[in-house]
Amino acid sequence: MDNFPTVSCGWSWEENKLFELALAVVDEQHPDRWEVVAAMVGGRKSAEDVKKHYVILLEDLQFIESGKLDHKLGESQPSIQVDCTQSVCWTDEDNNLLVRLDIN
Repeated sequence: MDNFPTVSCGWSWEENKLFELALAVVDEQHPDRWEVVAAMVGGRKSAEDVKKHYVILLEDLQFIESGKLDHKLGESQPSIQVDCTQSVCWTDEDNNLLVRLDIN
């Protein structure tokens, strides 16, 4: 995924993936949640950076769920059928990232 463009706020694909994994494993009530998430992302982001990134994520999700997102992007797109009976949330790649971070 080296060709994956960085997002507008300067996060690489790998940093975003580590961020998502960290959010999944660090309890919301942990007193140092953002410091722990920042460390898990690789240490190049501050606690404030990851907290801001989380707020942006929540805003994006709210926008998507509001139904205001234009999926057509100027042209009609073929519909994609998704089999919702299979879990695609956790991949081997996700697991390998956790192993690299030594999280159990």
